[in-house]
Amino acid sequence: MKRKIHFRAALALLTASAAFIGHSAIAATDPAAVVKHYSDVALAKYEDSLATAKALDAAIDAFLAAPSDATLQAAKDAWIKGRVPYQQTEVYRFGNPIVDDWEGKVNAWPLDEGLIDYVDPAYGTESDENALYVANVIANNTVKINGKDVDASNITPEFISGTLHEAGEVEANVATGYHAIEFLLWGQDLNGTGPGAGNRPFTDYDLANCTHGNCDRRAAYLKSASTLLVSDLEEMVGNWKADGDATKAVNADPKTGLTAVLTGMGSLSYGELAGERMKLGVLLHDPEEEHDCFSDNTHNSHLNDAVGIASAYTGEYTRVDGTKMTGPSLSDLVAEKDKTLDDEMRTKLTVTLDAMNAMAKRAETTEAYDQMIGEGNTEGNATVQAAIDGLIDQTKTIERVISALDIGTVELEGSDSLDNPNAVFQ
Repeated sequence: MKRKIHFRAALALLTASAAFIGHSAIAATDPAAVVKHYSDVALAKYEDSLATAKALDAAIDAFLAAPSDATLQAAKDAWIKGRVPYQQTEVYRFGNPIVDDWEGKVNAWPLDEGLIDYVDPAYGTESDENALYVANVIANNTVKINGKDVDASNITPEFISGTLHEAGEVEANVATGYHAIEFLLWGQDLNGTGPGAGNRPFTDYDLANCTHGNCDRRAAYLKSASTLLVSDLEEMVGNWKADGDATKAVNADPKTGLTAVLTGMGSLSYGELAGERMKLGVLLHDPEEEHDCFSDNTHNSHLNDAVGIASAYTGEYTRVDGTKMTGPSLSDLVAEKDKTLDDEMRTKLTVTLDAMNAMAKRAETTEAYDQMIGEGNTEGNATVQAAIDGLIDQTKTIERVISALDIGTVELEGSDSLDNPNAVFQ
């Protein structure tokens, strides 16, 4: 659902030159330079996502070559490291169609994991919405898709991306991307709102001492998914290079570019993160309503989404190698027009980040995110709600920023969880 915001401010986009402490601008900021820096940071973030995906791929190779607790843990650690830069790219969604059209290949969730591999009996045996709910392609050389038998004897990147992903036009049939890999590394989290994440044994990949059968096909699936993740991120890196389609599109017109920046910030902040990823779980108290549900890494993914939103405003990004990027920013533009509004935006972004960091600290020291949203967990629920409240409040100021910059009609994503919570229970 969309929240349409129509603004026609009377002031022009640029004002007289001004300098403010804490801002990079010493003269009137050029909106085109702001958009150019936005695309430069996008390239850096996707390059970092690609680099960490390649490190994950290498760790998976090492694990498959010599399965053990240690090599499995190394692959898990590489997966978690890869989530940091990738989640900070999610602010490029919503406002950039090239990213939106691509994103479902790498970060779609939730997934019906029974499509891919064995599941616990409590998972069930069928779904009215998904004929492939327990297809278990790893255990079967043939799967039935849209009533037709499909050869699944060779598990390859081409097969899982071209045939299995969203098979039967069902969005829950997620066969590729971070979460398919996550499931294959961790397995199901069967702990409900109790402590613990997925606990897949390394022997699920040990050809000499195989557990749960089909270890060779499971290994082929994991490697195929990892190979695809690298190639998909290579594609997006190409899109954000100087001659890439995403960069050219966003830089074609400064007003269009600023619309992309603010659409991404507002939509991720409100409808996607505050609503679909967080408030829905608090309303339902459902431990399955967490983004990284197999690994219990949801707190970090939510935190890095919030970091990405702030980065799109300030123009600041710290790369995985420690390099700090700064440049002409949306904050500079807003400060030149209305210093008080810029201070308000920065303050609210900080409040949200503080709440997210408090949530992440609780996850690391007290209980995981799926426990926090459990029914009857007053303190845990309140910790998550504080982050939601911060996201909602900062979106109100994002709307004021849209108004101040006079960029026309902007559509932000909404969420029934926030706008019509009764619908969630129907």
